[in-house]
Amino acid sequence: MADVTDGTQDDLLLEHQLCFALTVASRSVVGAYKPVLDRLGLTHPQYLVMLCLWESSPRSVRDISEALAQEPATISPLLRRLEAAGFITRQRVPGDERTLAVGLTPQGAALRQQATAVPGTMMDRLGLTREQVSQLHASMMDLIAATKAGPNGPARR
Repeated sequence: MADVTDGTQDDLLLEHQLCFALTVASRSVVGAYKPVLDRLGLTHPQYLVMLCLWESSPRSVRDISEALAQEPATISPLLRRLEAAGFITRQRVPGDERTLAVGLTPQGAALRQQATAVPGTMMDRLGLTREQVSQLHASMMDLIAATKAGPNGPARR
């Protein structure tokens, strides 16, 4: 039995679970993006794809899926919808029929200008400063790296 004074007595309380806090925070933040992205005609997953393409276009489906840490099969339906909306093109790469190049249309490139307001709007909605967002991002990236480090996790600091 755990010693009550060492704090482990409460380790299984829902409110102490990192996984629970991350799940609720993720759902809440993505939900807060919805009305902002609706004005751009994008869902949150589509916004992430567009962010990839605004950084570099054209890109292969594999490159996009790696950047977003998603399987290509998850990305493909998003790409079909973005193409139907007129934001992207999908074309086979000449000489490599297995590779699909995804590029921005003029409409998709122009959408970037409207999207420049999204980060500031979201910081305002969430009551966060740029520095706080940067710190949260760094913490999340540390968690992502820790999950990729294997079953024993990263070395302790």
